Amino acid sequence: MNYADLFRATLPETALEVAALLVLVVDLGLLRKASLKVRAAVAALLGVAGCTAAVWAMWATGAPGFAVGDSALLGEGGFIAAAQAGILVLTALTLLLLIDSDFTQNVGEFVAVVLMAATGGLLIAAAQDLLVIFIGLELLSLGLYILTAFAKASARSAESAMKYYLFGGMSAAFLLFGFSYFYGLSGTTSLAGIQQAITNSGSSPLLYVAWILVVAGLGFKVAAVPFHLWAPDTYEGAPAPAAAFIASVSKVASFTLLLTIGANWLTFHQDFALSPRALTQVVHQTEAAWSPLASILLLVAAASMVVGNLAALAQVSVRRLLAYSAIAHAGYILLGVATFPHSTGAEQSFESVMQSITQTDITANAVLYYVLSYGLTTIGAFGVVGVVERATGSDKLDAFLGLHKRNPLLAAVVLILFLSLAGIPPLVGFWAKFNLFAAVLSNSAGPVPFALVALAVALSAVSLYYYLQVLKRAYVMKPVDEAPIRVHPVTLLVLLVIAAAVVVLGCFPALLQNWISGFYLIN
Repeated sequence: MNYADLFRATLPETALEVAALLVLVVDLGLLRKASLKVRAAVAALLGVAGCTAAVWAMWATGAPGFAVGDSALLGEGGFIAAAQAGILVLTALTLLLLIDSDFTQNVGEFVAVVLMAATGGLLIAAAQDLLVIFIGLELLSLGLYILTAFAKASARSAESAMKYYLFGGMSAAFLLFGFSYFYGLSGTTSLAGIQQAITNSGSSPLLYVAWILVVAGLGFKVAAVPFHLWAPDTYEGAPAPAAAFIASVSKVASFTLLLTIGANWLTFHQDFALSPRALTQVVHQTEAAWSPLASILLLVAAASMVVGNLAALAQVSVRRLLAYSAIAHAGYILLGVATFPHSTGAEQSFESVMQSITQTDITANAVLYYVLSYGLTTIGAFGVVGVVERATGSDKLDAFLGLHKRNPLLAAVVLILFLSLAGIPPLVGFWAKFNLFAAVLSNSAGPVPFALVALAVALSAVSLYYYLQVLKRAYVMKPVDEAPIRVHPVTLLVLLVIAAAVVVLGCFPALLQNWISGFYLIN
């Protein structure tokens, strides 16, 4: 093993860990007698500096992968690098929301845990081996459990953290059990090696069991039905910055892992030394062997869309509304993941097979476009909820009454972000759904994908109703209290930047797409 290459491959993760240690030293040492506001600002800015250094490290090193012999441990470039950069940007925005928060006196520890959890997210996004996947998932998950419980004075925070921890422990057990079956079927922990072994041997009952267990484990991470029960309580009880981090960074990392699992089939499909007939045969064998995953994901996606949107209609807490909204959005995204890689059919030509291989990149980009835009919007939404909660003491719908009179800028941010979550043009949420649904339809044949896309469009219309419930109180209904809501300048600036980004990326959707595509060239 070349440790110099390993250090180079993990330089972004190292930058985050160094920043976490620096935050602890400064907060507990140099600033231990300073005011809470000063400590929070310094800790957050040091965390943002660590994220910036990690982004620089990605570009400086070319985001290289790492392998031991012929077995890859960390992937490189493409949607993996784009997802890692997105995780770092979303982490920085989350840290900036901490500056105006008062839920804890231990701001240095909070920032350090956020950075360590983000390190786990980076590992998950790049993982190409079952052991690396599990290490990354545990590093991320343990950090999220701690962040959820960070409001020590809140019994609700402690309760939600305990539920999150218990459900997370069960999901880890399912995941490990599924991984053990994959190892038993293939004799390796490498994703590419597992894929090749399963393709050569074909489908088996144990393969279905393995996929069900793995989907159960990863379904917990993305809050997909029926593994979603932790999400409403966690989103409601966690501090606002922690909830924003859980709703954004955790989802980006987890969905990137699902894309990585689907993308490993391309590792030897792109061996163009194969004859057209041999390449076509390999593609068909692989899709037949890996089709159980698509079937399971389609079922989970449909259940998530229906349950998430219908349950959100009954919520009076904006935090719980956002939780069920997240479940519904997970269903939309899983539609794209389920049709990745492309299903070509048994009788298609070599040219069609090559087109299907190209289409996988389009689908991966559409999924990543959706996840990143959703993560950005959700951070802004939880930032607004945190501000309103501090001003009114509640996250209920009625806490937003007359918001446009109490703080017009904050109300404008709510308008933009919630309409984007509903998929209203010309905001970025519309293009995220449009690109994803178009990729699903162009990537699959048959009535099932078409019916699921039609269901997703119909349920998106349903989602508009519960998003409008918030906007109705902010703009139409009279306020009970007309006292102005004051926002910390940094928090207001972050929220305005997020809202502006949602508008600009909606008016110029190619900006985000080109940004994602640019990571395919950094090597």
